[in-house]
Amino acid sequence: MDYYIIYKPYNMLSQFTQEGNRTSLKDLYDFPSDVYPVGRLDADSEGLLILTNDTYLNNALLNPKHGHNRKYLVQVDGQITDEAIRKLQDGVQIKINKKIYQTKPCNSCIIDAPEHLPERIPPVRYRANIPTSWIELNLSEGKNRQVRKMTAKVGFPTLRLIRERIEDLSIDHLQGEAVTQIDQTTLYELLRINK
Repeated sequence: MDYYIIYKPYNMLSQFTQEGNRTSLKDLYDFPSDVYPVGRLDADSEGLLILTNDTYLNNALLNPKHGHNRKYLVQVDGQITDEAIRKLQDGVQIKINKKIYQTKPCNSCIIDAPEHLPERIPPVRYRANIPTSWIELNLSEGKNRQVRKMTAKVGFPTLRLIRERIEDLSIDHLQGEAVTQIDQTTLYELLRINK
């Protein structure tokens, strides 16, 4: 089995086929032909992505009944309030597949701008009269565009979104477009997966 962890940059697709002018995983590294991403990050999101040919790992991570913790760093439009953070923590109603969905309670807090992140290319837009702020959001679920829908619901749209960690597997040591191969034992331990 092959296991890779990558820092997926902004505007790269979480797939091997090209679409329009966006780059794909094929442009990042010469992966074996049977390797595929476990889950996905939208093109406008960045951060931790696992690629493998291990179907057991794919099911263990993506099956909602397992609920693995995922940590996101989120830059939002405006100076986020304590009230908005409380709403995120309690769970909010968002639309998933045209139906109302109540997000699970989660951990969230306001943080300083992370210094360890690579610069985003292109940079997040700058408007001197509208501040931005950063939050940390820890979720045990992963609905389509959930983080963006949650921050918009509380009045602070997402400008930049980075998945930093899944359980104990982190991108702290990775910089933009980095690819690292990892062994199964270490990866399963970091992800808290029993086989």
